[in-house]
Amino acid sequence: MTTTEASPSSAGPVGSGAQDVEIPRARLRSEPVTGSYPGARRPDRFRVVDGDGLALAAWEWGDADAPPILMAHGGFDFAGTLDGFAPLLADAGWRVVSWDQRGHGDSEHASLYSWDADRRDALAVLDSIGPAPIPLVGHSKGGALLLALADAVPHRVSHLVNLDGLPSSRSWPDVAEHNRTSMRRSELAGWLDHRRAAGTKVRKPGTAAELAERRGRMNPRLDPAWLEYLVPIGGYERPDGWRWKIDASMRMGGFGPWRPQWSMDLLPSIGAPVLCILGLDIELMGWGTLPEDIEPMLPSRGLFIPLEGVGHFVHVEQPRLVADHVLEFLS
Repeated sequence: MTTTEASPSSAGPVGSGAQDVEIPRARLRSEPVTGSYPGARRPDRFRVVDGDGLALAAWEWGDADAPPILMAHGGFDFAGTLDGFAPLLADAGWRVVSWDQRGHGDSEHASLYSWDADRRDALAVLDSIGPAPIPLVGHSKGGALLLALADAVPHRVSHLVNLDGLPSSRSWPDVAEHNRTSMRRSELAGWLDHRRAAGTKVRKPGTAAELAERRGRMNPRLDPAWLEYLVPIGGYERPDGWRWKIDASMRMGGFGPWRPQWSMDLLPSIGAPVLCILGLDIELMGWGTLPEDIEPMLPSRGLFIPLEGVGHFVHVEQPRLVADHVLEFLS
């Protein structure tokens, strides 16, 4: 595993596989992102982490010598969606390190996606920070992913913060083990059929406002100005308009057996102090998890904070409130 340093102004989208031949497989942005949003700040540093041959775009906020936090964004997001939250932790004396997960943002696209591959990528970024145990903070899929990482390498984790990233079986019902086994072949075949069909597709172009509006359909609680701020960070522009960089072939769970509930099942065994923050307003992009799903699963060193009047994107809707809870927990 190696890293390559670059300045934030030179960082850019990395690879798109077969989806758009105009975009090289590994490239760095040649122009800075100039948009603004109240409270948002672009990272101070950019580097590329080698995730077993796949280029992962890693970003850092805060002093380079400050104690580090590893932070993971949610599914179909990218590290730039932390621009309003990460600076609050950085200004409190932390170095926040995040990365665009494979197929997202400026990281390379892969032939196949899987939960285990995402976990290996997370470990590669963690290794690039150093061997000492550090706090992990993850939102949504990123929260579930870092829960899996904490389970795999508990000696590398000092604290674990989960931001609305605990899927329950309430909205994602599981199936019996014998049925899951019989479904495995059909599920794998279905994923490969999907990958073949989507492998040459490109996302529909549009203006920055149109891309923000599309994202707003899935994130209706978020400020349209915030969504438009994200377009030049998470998208790329061509003569026919803007497109999101996210791999069009990706879907939740990726290749192979995966159930959201498996993440929640890991929670009781986590030995590090754990903070779980849950937005109580149910929305489309969330897991549909309720407090009564989490409370029985809390480990002995677990703390649960439900937030009234907040949706799935707790760190975007209430960045100061959530940052204060995280900082108090880490202190």
